[in-house]
Amino acid sequence: MRAELGPKGNVVSPEGRARTIQAFGEPLSPPQVVERICEDVAARGLEAVVDYTRRLDGRTLEPAEIKVDRAELEAAHRQAGPAYLETIARVRDNILTYQRAILHQNVALEPRPGIGLGMLYRPLRRVGVCVPGGAAAYPSSLLMTVVPAQAAGVAEIAVIAPPTPLGGYNTDLLAACHSLGITEIYRIGGAQGVAALAHGVPELGLRPVDKIVGPGNLFVALAKRHVYGLVDIDSIAGPSEVVVIADHTAHPAHLAADLISQAEHSPGSSILISWSGELLDQTEREIERLLGRLERGALARASLERFGALIQARNEDEAVELSNLIAPEHLQVATAEPRRLLERLTAAGAIFLGPYSPVAAGDYAAGPSHVLPTGGTARWASGLSANDFLKRTSVIELDRAGLAALAPDIRLLADKEGLSAHRLSVDIRLENRTGDQAHG
Repeated sequence: MRAELGPKGNVVSPEGRARTIQAFGEPLSPPQVVERICEDVAARGLEAVVDYTRRLDGRTLEPAEIKVDRAELEAAHRQAGPAYLETIARVRDNILTYQRAILHQNVALEPRPGIGLGMLYRPLRRVGVCVPGGAAAYPSSLLMTVVPAQAAGVAEIAVIAPPTPLGGYNTDLLAACHSLGITEIYRIGGAQGVAALAHGVPELGLRPVDKIVGPGNLFVALAKRHVYGLVDIDSIAGPSEVVVIADHTAHPAHLAADLISQAEHSPGSSILISWSGELLDQTEREIERLLGRLERGALARASLERFGALIQARNEDEAVELSNLIAPEHLQVATAEPRRLLERLTAAGAIFLGPYSPVAAGDYAAGPSHVLPTGGTARWASGLSANDFLKRTSVIELDRAGLAALAPDIRLLADKEGLSAHRLSVDIRLENRTGDQAHG
């Protein structure tokens, strides 16, 4: 799965290759497609955005149609069902409660007299959010990206979604934007949307952002990689994944449902690790039983056959070792004492403990963001949180005695590095105290 669907992006379906040839007149690889689109949007702005929207999304939009106006947002909000709006409000509160609780706080300390140090955290000025809209509508992705940014204090949030019935024209999505106080929404998808956020499109009133977050297809992921450095990004996300560690106490039907829930993303990787062969056999039978009941059962089956696995470990220790090696996006622990394993599980985007903590709880409602590291990057990367919308600034304040205390070390290191002006900047402050006071 990592080789075929990872960020190198060299594997393309026959349908995807045909669309590329139709749009560009030659069989470009996904990285080549993305580079061409991003550079073109940077050079031609709105003209390129409209051009690629027509070529790739099949929509010819007038500039006035691209930006969603306030009247559309208000109308969508009025049309939305009360139960839906109440759910959006509750989930928003859950996310805010969690994200504010984990938010970094400013730090001030005086490690010794005359030396004051600190760390200031300030929110980013402006953030861009990508919301998918190809296979389904995703108000949950809006919540899981916008609300952490709001918890951090980001003042300006621009949302892009493709010009599809499940994206920028989806009334549920627009109603959720209105509920969250988001008023800047653009019907732009794919790599051209990412480039538009990074470079700005003045004709649309779209100013460049400082950071781009949110899920998307391979082209969105590659475009985020392309513009990184001009702006910050959350991650280069790949297909969804879950590893489940289970013992004999786990319910096979629960495990089957959990594996299928990731496979229905299609593609999605679903792996069950257990040292109980009987449990593995029971879960396999439950998978067969449940697949026939689900609307996306055929898609999930194809994904399970290609990217799923039932692994029998020798024991609990080997199961933990395998999980850490895989470093999954989602890790479920369905054992008699799940918290006992927590300390040893060192590589996972999010960990779900116990029989009543399915991944769906994290995907939709619990509070942590569902934007998580994939493709084994949980070895070193973390899930999106409010802290990712903060920038850090260190503060150093010394008095004369504090500088004098540090001076010997500064001088020695400056001499070692041959940076005599660095040493001078210290010596000139300390060599003549009377003169210093006179200049002061």
